[in-house]
Amino acid sequence: MRKSIFLIILILIIVIANFSLFTVDETKQAIILQFGKPIKAIQEAGLYIKLPFIQNVVFFEGRLLIYDAQPTEIITRDKKTLILDNYARWKIENPLLFLQTVRDINGAQARLDDIIYSELRVDLGKFDMTEIVSQKRTEIMKTVTERSNEKSMEYGINIVDVRIKRADLPPENEQNIFARMQAERERIAKQYRAEGQEESAKIVAETEREKTVILAEAYKEAQMLRGEGEAEAIRIYAESFNQDPEFYQFYRTMESYQSSLDENTTILLSPENEYIKYINNLSPDS
Repeated sequence: MRKSIFLIILILIIVIANFSLFTVDETKQAIILQFGKPIKAIQEAGLYIKLPFIQNVVFFEGRLLIYDAQPTEIITRDKKTLILDNYARWKIENPLLFLQTVRDINGAQARLDDIIYSELRVDLGKFDMTEIVSQKRTEIMKTVTERSNEKSMEYGINIVDVRIKRADLPPENEQNIFARMQAERERIAKQYRAEGQEESAKIVAETEREKTVILAEAYKEAQMLRGEGEAEAIRIYAESFNQDPEFYQFYRTMESYQSSLDENTTILLSPENEYIKYINNLSPDS
Protein backbone atom coordinates (compact mmCIF):
# COMPACT_ATOMS: atom_id res chain seq x y z
CA MET A 1 0.00 0.00 0.00
CA ARG A 2 2.76 2.40 0.94
CA LYS A 3 4.59 1.57 -2.29
CA SER A 4 1.50 2.39 -4.33
CA ILE A 5 1.05 5.72 -2.55
CA PHE A 6 4.73 6.56 -3.07
CA LEU A 7 4.48 5.67 -6.74
CA ILE A 8 1.40 7.84 -7.16
CA ILE A 9 3.13 10.76 -5.39
CA LEU A 10 6.19 10.32 -7.60
CA ILE A 11 4.07 10.34 -10.71
CA LEU A 12 2.28 13.48 -9.54
CA ILE A 13 5.62 15.18 -8.86
CA ILE A 14 6.86 14.26 -12.34
CA VAL A 15 3.66 15.52 -13.94
CA ILE A 16 3.73 18.74 -11.94
CA ALA A 17 7.42 19.22 -12.73
CA ASN A 18 6.75 18.59 -16.40
CA PHE A 19 4.10 21.30 -16.42
CA SER A 20 6.10 23.64 -14.14
CA LEU A 21 9.66 23.50 -15.50
CA PHE A 22 10.82 24.78 -18.87
CA THR A 23 14.15 25.68 -20.47
CA VAL A 24 15.08 28.67 -22.57
CA ASP A 25 17.64 27.94 -25.29
CA GLU A 26 20.52 30.34 -25.99
CA THR A 27 18.94 31.23 -29.34
CA LYS A 28 15.51 31.97 -27.86
CA GLN A 29 13.62 34.42 -25.66
CA ALA A 30 10.48 33.62 -23.65
CA ILE A 31 7.36 35.31 -22.29
CA ILE A 32 5.37 33.80 -19.43
CA LEU A 33 1.62 34.25 -19.91
CA GLN A 34 -0.94 33.91 -17.16
CA PHE A 35 -4.43 33.42 -18.50
CA GLY A 36 -3.17 34.88 -21.78
CA LYS A 37 -1.75 38.01 -20.16
CA PRO A 38 2.06 38.51 -20.38
CA ILE A 39 3.61 38.87 -16.95
CA LYS A 40 7.33 38.22 -17.41
CA ALA A 41 9.99 38.27 -20.13
CA ILE A 42 12.99 35.92 -20.05
CA GLN A 43 16.00 36.71 -22.23
CA GLU A 44 18.66 34.59 -20.54
CA ALA A 45 19.16 30.90 -21.30
CA GLY A 46 18.48 28.43 -18.46
CA LEU A 47 15.92 26.40 -16.51
CA TYR A 48 12.82 28.22 -15.24
CA ILE A 49 9.60 27.53 -13.27
CA LYS A 50 6.05 28.49 -14.07
CA LEU A 51 2.74 27.76 -12.42
CA PRO A 52 1.25 24.66 -13.99
CA PHE A 53 -2.04 24.86 -15.85
CA ILE A 54 -2.55 28.58 -15.26
CA GLN A 55 0.64 29.80 -16.91
CA ASN A 56 2.12 29.01 -20.31
CA VAL A 57 5.26 30.11 -22.20
CA VAL A 58 5.66 31.73 -25.62
CA PHE A 59 9.08 31.58 -27.27
CA PHE A 60 10.60 34.13 -29.65
CA GLU A 61 13.76 34.08 -31.76
CA GLY A 62 16.76 35.70 -30.07
CA ARG A 63 19.04 35.76 -33.11
CA LEU A 64 19.20 38.21 -36.00
CA LEU A 65 16.31 37.90 -38.44
CA ILE A 66 16.12 38.89 -42.11
CA TYR A 67 13.40 41.10 -43.52
CA ASP A 68 13.35 40.75 -47.33
CA ALA A 69 10.99 43.27 -48.89
CA GLN A 70 9.18 43.02 -52.19
CA PRO A 71 10.59 45.31 -54.92
CA THR A 72 8.85 48.68 -54.82
CA GLU A 73 8.94 51.90 -56.84
CA ILE A 74 10.79 54.95 -55.54
CA ILE A 75 10.76 58.45 -57.08
CA THR A 76 14.13 60.24 -56.92
CA ARG A 77 14.76 63.97 -56.67
CA ASP A 78 15.34 64.23 -60.43
CA LYS A 79 11.93 62.58 -61.00
CA LYS A 80 13.34 59.21 -62.02
CA THR A 81 11.54 56.01 -61.08
CA LEU A 82 13.59 53.20 -59.53
CA ILE A 83 12.51 49.66 -58.73
CA LEU A 84 14.11 49.15 -55.32
CA ASP A 85 14.80 45.73 -53.82
CA ASN A 86 15.98 46.04 -50.21
CA TYR A 87 16.43 43.92 -47.11
CA ALA A 88 17.06 44.52 -43.40
CA ARG A 89 18.59 42.64 -40.49
CA TRP A 90 16.67 42.96 -37.23
CA LYS A 91 16.15 41.30 -33.86
CA ILE A 92 13.59 41.24 -31.09
CA GLU A 93 15.01 43.63 -28.51
CA ASN A 94 12.08 43.67 -26.07
CA PRO A 95 10.02 40.44 -26.35
CA LEU A 96 7.31 41.68 -23.96
CA LEU A 97 6.73 44.87 -25.95
CA PHE A 98 7.02 42.88 -29.16
CA LEU A 99 4.23 40.52 -28.05
CA GLN A 100 2.00 43.38 -26.91
CA THR A 101 2.34 45.36 -30.17
CA VAL A 102 2.93 43.10 -33.19
CA ARG A 103 2.23 39.66 -31.61
CA ASP A 104 4.41 37.56 -33.91
CA ILE A 105 6.96 37.52 -36.76
CA ASN A 106 4.34 38.09 -39.45
CA GLY A 107 3.05 41.16 -37.67
CA ALA A 108 6.60 42.42 -37.25
CA GLN A 109 7.33 41.92 -40.96
CA ALA A 110 4.26 43.94 -41.90
CA ARG A 111 5.25 46.74 -39.52
CA LEU A 112 8.85 46.75 -40.81
CA ASP A 113 7.54 46.96 -44.36
CA ASP A 114 5.70 50.17 -43.54
CA ILE A 115 8.53 51.73 -41.55
CA ILE A 116 11.44 50.95 -43.88
CA TYR A 117 9.57 51.74 -47.11
CA SER A 118 8.47 55.07 -45.66
CA GLU A 119 12.01 56.03 -44.68
CA LEU A 120 13.46 54.87 -48.00
CA ARG A 121 10.88 56.87 -49.93
CA VAL A 122 11.62 60.02 -47.92
CA ASP A 123 15.41 59.79 -47.95
CA LEU A 124 15.86 58.60 -51.52
CA GLY A 125 13.59 61.41 -52.68
CA LYS A 126 16.28 63.86 -51.55
CA PHE A 127 18.88 62.59 -54.02
CA ASP A 128 19.31 62.16 -57.77
CA MET A 129 19.38 58.71 -59.33
CA THR A 130 23.14 58.75 -59.99
CA GLU A 131 23.83 59.61 -56.35
CA ILE A 132 21.63 56.75 -55.13
CA VAL A 133 23.19 54.22 -57.48
CA SER A 134 26.82 55.08 -56.79
CA GLN A 135 27.89 58.05 -54.70
CA LYS A 136 25.54 58.41 -51.71
CA ARG A 137 24.23 54.88 -51.16
CA THR A 138 26.21 54.15 -47.97
CA GLU A 139 25.27 57.50 -46.42
CA ILE A 140 21.61 57.05 -47.35
CA MET A 141 21.43 53.53 -45.92
CA LYS A 142 23.00 54.68 -42.66
CA THR A 143 20.39 57.42 -42.28
CA VAL A 144 17.52 55.08 -43.20
CA THR A 145 18.74 52.50 -40.66
CA GLU A 146 18.93 55.03 -37.83
CA ARG A 147 15.50 56.55 -38.47
CA SER A 148 13.82 53.19 -39.04
CA ASN A 149 15.31 51.87 -35.81
CA GLU A 150 13.95 54.84 -33.86
CA LYS A 151 10.42 54.00 -35.01
CA SER A 152 10.77 50.22 -34.68
CA MET A 153 11.85 50.46 -31.02
CA GLU A 154 8.21 51.28 -30.23
CA TYR A 155 7.46 47.64 -31.12
CA GLY A 156 10.41 46.09 -29.28
CA ILE A 157 12.34 45.68 -32.56
CA ASN A 158 15.95 46.68 -33.13
CA ILE A 159 16.82 47.24 -36.81
CA VAL A 160 20.52 46.54 -37.14
CA ASP A 161 21.02 47.29 -40.83
CA VAL A 162 19.09 48.26 -43.97
CA ARG A 163 20.59 47.55 -47.38
CA ILE A 164 19.67 47.88 -51.05
CA LYS A 165 20.09 44.65 -52.96
CA ARG A 166 19.23 46.04 -56.35
CA ALA A 167 18.08 49.32 -57.86
CA ASP A 168 16.70 48.91 -61.39
CA LEU A 169 14.78 51.05 -63.79
CA PRO A 170 11.25 50.04 -64.82
CA PRO A 171 11.25 47.91 -67.99
CA GLU A 172 9.78 50.66 -70.17
CA ASN A 173 12.36 53.16 -68.86
CA GLU A 174 15.18 50.68 -69.45
CA GLN A 175 14.20 50.34 -73.09
CA ASN A 176 14.04 54.11 -73.54
CA ILE A 177 17.38 54.61 -71.83
CA PHE A 178 19.01 51.80 -73.83
CA ALA A 179 17.63 53.38 -77.02
CA ARG A 180 19.02 56.79 -76.01
CA MET A 181 22.35 55.24 -75.09
CA GLN A 182 22.49 53.43 -78.44
CA ALA A 183 21.60 56.61 -80.33
CA GLU A 184 24.24 58.53 -78.38
CA ARG A 185 26.90 55.89 -79.11
CA GLU A 186 25.95 55.91 -82.79
CA ARG A 187 26.17 59.71 -82.86
CA ILE A 188 29.62 59.59 -81.25
CA ALA A 189 30.69 56.86 -83.69
CA LYS A 190 29.52 58.96 -86.66
CA GLN A 191 31.35 61.96 -85.26
CA TYR A 192 34.54 59.93 -84.88
CA ARG A 193 34.18 58.59 -88.42
CA ALA A 194 33.60 62.09 -89.82
CA GLU A 195 36.59 63.44 -87.90
CA GLY A 196 38.66 60.50 -89.14
CA GLN A 197 37.63 61.09 -92.75
CA GLU A 198 38.36 64.80 -92.39
CA GLU A 199 41.77 64.05 -90.90
CA SER A 200 42.43 61.49 -93.65
CA ALA A 201 41.55 64.07 -96.33
CA LYS A 202 43.88 66.58 -94.66
CA ILE A 203 46.72 64.04 -94.54
CA VAL A 204 46.19 63.04 -98.20
CA ALA A 205 46.06 66.70 -99.30
CA GLU A 206 49.16 67.54 -97.27
CA THR A 207 50.96 64.51 -98.71
CA GLU A 208 50.00 65.48 -102.27
CA ARG A 209 51.17 69.03 -101.65
CA GLU A 210 54.49 67.81 -100.22
CA LYS A 211 54.82 65.41 -103.16
CA THR A 212 54.22 68.25 -105.64
CA VAL A 213 56.71 70.49 -103.83
CA ILE A 214 59.34 67.72 -103.71
CA LEU A 215 58.90 66.89 -107.42
CA ALA A 216 59.07 70.57 -108.32
CA GLU A 217 62.20 71.04 -106.24
CA ALA A 218 63.73 67.91 -107.73
CA TYR A 219 62.87 69.03 -111.30
CA LYS A 220 64.27 72.47 -110.57
CA GLU A 221 67.47 71.00 -109.17
CA ALA A 222 67.74 68.55 -112.09
CA GLN A 223 67.34 71.38 -114.59
CA MET A 224 69.93 73.42 -112.76
CA LEU A 225 72.35 70.50 -112.70
CA ARG A 226 71.66 69.74 -116.38
CA GLY A 227 72.21 73.40 -117.26
CA GLU A 228 75.40 73.50 -115.22
CA GLY A 229 76.58 70.30 -116.91
CA GLU A 230 75.81 71.60 -120.37
CA ALA A 231 77.49 74.86 -119.54
CA GLU A 232 80.52 72.99 -118.26
CA ALA A 233 80.57 70.83 -121.39
CA ILE A 234 80.34 73.90 -123.60
CA ARG A 235 83.14 75.50 -121.64
CA ILE A 236 85.32 72.41 -122.01
CA TYR A 237 84.54 72.21 -125.69
CA ALA A 238 85.30 75.89 -126.07
CA GLU A 239 88.60 75.54 -124.26
CA SER A 240 89.49 72.54 -126.39
CA PHE A 241 88.56 74.38 -129.54
CA ASN A 242 90.60 77.40 -128.55
CA GLN A 243 93.64 75.30 -127.75
CA ASP A 244 93.69 73.36 -131.07
CA PRO A 245 90.84 74.20 -133.41
CA GLU A 246 92.13 71.85 -136.07
CA PHE A 247 92.26 68.86 -133.72
CA TYR A 248 88.83 69.70 -132.29
CA GLN A 249 87.37 69.84 -135.78
CA PHE A 250 89.05 66.54 -136.61
CA TYR A 251 87.74 64.86 -133.39
CA ARG A 252 84.20 66.03 -133.92
CA THR A 253 84.29 64.89 -137.51
CA MET A 254 85.49 61.44 -136.45
CA GLU A 255 82.66 61.18 -133.93
CA SER A 256 80.23 62.13 -136.68
CA TYR A 257 81.66 59.41 -138.94
CA GLN A 258 81.34 56.84 -136.21
CA SER A 259 77.72 57.68 -135.41
CA SER A 260 76.46 58.12 -138.97
CA LEU A 261 78.55 55.85 -141.23
CA ASP A 262 78.67 52.08 -141.38
CA GLU A 263 79.02 49.42 -144.05
CA ASN A 264 75.39 49.83 -145.15
CA THR A 265 75.52 53.62 -145.47
CA THR A 266 75.67 55.29 -148.85
CA ILE A 267 76.42 59.01 -149.14
CA LEU A 268 76.59 61.01 -152.35
CA LEU A 269 78.84 64.03 -151.93
CA SER A 270 81.14 65.97 -154.25
CA PRO A 271 84.86 65.35 -153.74
CA GLU A 272 85.31 68.95 -152.71
CA ASN A 273 82.80 68.61 -149.83
CA GLU A 274 84.27 69.74 -146.51
CA TYR A 275 82.68 66.82 -144.62
CA ILE A 276 84.80 64.16 -146.36
CA LYS A 277 88.01 66.03 -146.53
CA TYR A 278 89.61 63.72 -143.91
CA ILE A 279 88.50 60.69 -145.87
CA ASN A 280 89.97 62.09 -149.07
CA ASN A 281 93.28 62.61 -147.29
CA LEU A 282 93.54 58.95 -146.35
CA SER A 283 95.98 56.89 -148.41
CA PRO A 284 94.65 53.89 -150.36
CA ASP A 285 96.48 51.52 -147.95
CA SER A 286 94.64 52.94 -145.01
